[in-house]
Amino acid sequence: MTATREHTDAAGRIRLVGPTLPDTARILTPDALAFVAELDARFAQRRAELLRQRRERAQRLAAGWNPDFNPDTAHVRADAAWRVAPPAPGLDDRRVEITGPPQRRMTAHALNSGAKVWLADFEDANAPTWRNLVEGQANLLDAVAGTLGAAADGGRRAASPDPATIVVRPRGWHLDEQHLLLDDRPASGAITDFALYLFHCGRRQIERGSGPYYYLPKLESHLEARLWNDVFVAAQDLLAIPRGSIRATVLIETIFAAFEMDEILYELREHAAGLNAGRWDYLFSIVKGFADRGPEFTLPDRAGITMTAPFMRAYTRLLVDTCHRRGAHAIGGMSAFIPSRDPDANAAALEQVRRDKQREADDGFDGSWVAHPGLVDTCRAVFDHTLGDEPNQIHRPRERVSVTAADLLDVASAAGTVTRAGVRANIAVAIRYLDAWLRGNGAVAVNGLMEDVATAEIARCQIWQWLRNHTPLADGGTVDADLVQALLDEETSKAIADWAAGPGPKAAHRLQHARTVFEAVALRPELPPYLTTWAYPRYLVEHPPDQRPAPLPAAERLLS
Repeated sequence: MTATREHTDAAGRIRLVGPTLPDTARILTPDALAFVAELDARFAQRRAELLRQRRERAQRLAAGWNPDFNPDTAHVRADAAWRVAPPAPGLDDRRVEITGPPQRRMTAHALNSGAKVWLADFEDANAPTWRNLVEGQANLLDAVAGTLGAAADGGRRAASPDPATIVVRPRGWHLDEQHLLLDDRPASGAITDFALYLFHCGRRQIERGSGPYYYLPKLESHLEARLWNDVFVAAQDLLAIPRGSIRATVLIETIFAAFEMDEILYELREHAAGLNAGRWDYLFSIVKGFADRGPEFTLPDRAGITMTAPFMRAYTRLLVDTCHRRGAHAIGGMSAFIPSRDPDANAAALEQVRRDKQREADDGFDGSWVAHPGLVDTCRAVFDHTLGDEPNQIHRPRERVSVTAADLLDVASAAGTVTRAGVRANIAVAIRYLDAWLRGNGAVAVNGLMEDVATAEIARCQIWQWLRNHTPLADGGTVDADLVQALLDEETSKAIADWAAGPGPKAAHRLQHARTVFEAVALRPELPPYLTTWAYPRYLVEHPPDQRPAPLPAAERLLS
């Protein structure tokens, strides 16, 4: 590790706190940092107010309030005349999108995967270490400039003549970047990720016939979309880039955003490219939001919650209908399977992926996500058959759907039960994922699935909810502190043994720290809204020696 240093601009306003890396000089230039600082300063107060509104909304939800369609914006939903901007270059055909963090090898593989779009992820699939941020931005710059370097095997991997369109997912509004201090306060992680990519790659993308495109995560309201739109306008003006060059697809991955799809598209309409059914984060939002509301909102084992559950069908049907009425793309959810060397297991997994994508195509989605290059062909074949020579289904006539607030909130419609195996699986996934996340890897293969922060969030929130509600187990007993503690002991020990028995050289594990994080975000009396906001400053921020945080406290106590 390069020594940790502080770097301060001439005015003393911008401080970089963290190690100097090989790409620091070309990514964190004075002009790039000044651009980040200007945008952050303009919008910091509004961001803080919107985060305050999030906290207030969460408190109201826990107290028994149910979200509904907003009567104050009914005119937006009722107005049939407005549309979003037409598809931008490279975003007309989105039948297959591959996701992954902007690591060098992933960048090369994603661009050459055959997918139409690559979601370069600084959010859920990326552990927000300083190295990952700086190197990720450098990899994107190299990809856009055509100078992408060596792959992991040391060979040169040139970009495809028809590479995937790059769409960058910055962090959500709730996350800070504590290695970049502006007037001694952390910069917004969202603005940092957005602005660095736009500064270095925006004009280059326009000149090569594409554009600076983004996925926006974790929005909870149209006011948060309005903030993003105002950031876009200001950023384009500052860089003298034509307005509307930026395009953004919004992930509908919170229960609150599900009630404001029209309004979100309306706020972004000059820059809007579509909506995505972010299924795992959507489930996380429901589990977290209703965790303290009793058995009516208690979901079964995560593995048993499918997209055919009535409340999930309501969500996806409303999304497709909303997008197509407004001329926007509707993009389906993630297939997280990882191809296996076992032919039988691989065939079964690919068939499940095929059925999932066929359901989405039949429902009207214009494309869908995969997490591994080995799934691109399966997904593409489904959408090739459905779309034919058309790039999307936006203009195909469909009957209007009618989805009510009760439909979206009908969590009890999910079939399934809570089992001891489900409790164990959640603990195992969370522990193994957090171990990798603490080591800087945000996309992790666990039991044949690509897991990211969203699945770890579901796992830890379900444990908290089941404990709080003394949830009965279908195979006898209830979820209590003794059971969770015993399974936590077993799964931590098993993970350590698996690490020790693993082949080849390997970095030291962080499993005991992972356990501490899990206890803090799943077993305390109060449920933290995000595991990332709790663990990031304690584990991933590299402080100067005289500014290191106090030792991490142990979890206060298990829920009883």
